[in-house]
Amino acid sequence: MVGQADRPAVIRFRATTIADLDLLSYWDEQPHVVAASGEDGGFDWAFELPRLFDWRELLIAEKDGRPIGFVQIIDPAREESHYWGACEAGLRAIDVWLGEEADLGKGYGTKIMQAAVARCFADPRVTAIIIDPLVSNERAHRFYERLGFRRVGRRVFAGVDDCFVYRLERISGSGHGL
Repeated sequence: MVGQADRPAVIRFRATTIADLDLLSYWDEQPHVVAASGEDGGFDWAFELPRLFDWRELLIAEKDGRPIGFVQIIDPAREESHYWGACEAGLRAIDVWLGEEADLGKGYGTKIMQAAVARCFADPRVTAIIIDPLVSNERAHRFYERLGFRRVGRRVFAGVDDCFVYRLERISGSGHGL
């Protein structure tokens, strides 16, 4: 018989709600999240959570029903702040993080990212996914490269965050790059 600890983690996404305000605000204060977020900082959750757009998904990643992370998926060509600048149609940009440091290094981030990539490429119009980890975040670089993302450039975002830009192309016939 397979025990609870032997079961692979089941990761599911659910849409954020205003009820997630305290949890997301708490996660934003965690040192590992602050270190990965850069000077541009986190979200104004009280402002952002009630705002719904067809170009953005704000998601809570849950492991076996327990919230463990946050995922944002946007269409960077349509996003209101134009953070990514002029972008071709068919792209998605992903932000992802685990809320608790104790959940790092257990494979949850990989499962979350694989699910986010699959979610993006489920739309046949999506041709590629872009991400922007800080240049200083070498752990993130290795993580995204293991998942098949290719570094395509370096850019300063919001005038302060020195980032590498990574891209994952849709692979013809297979649906996605993972």
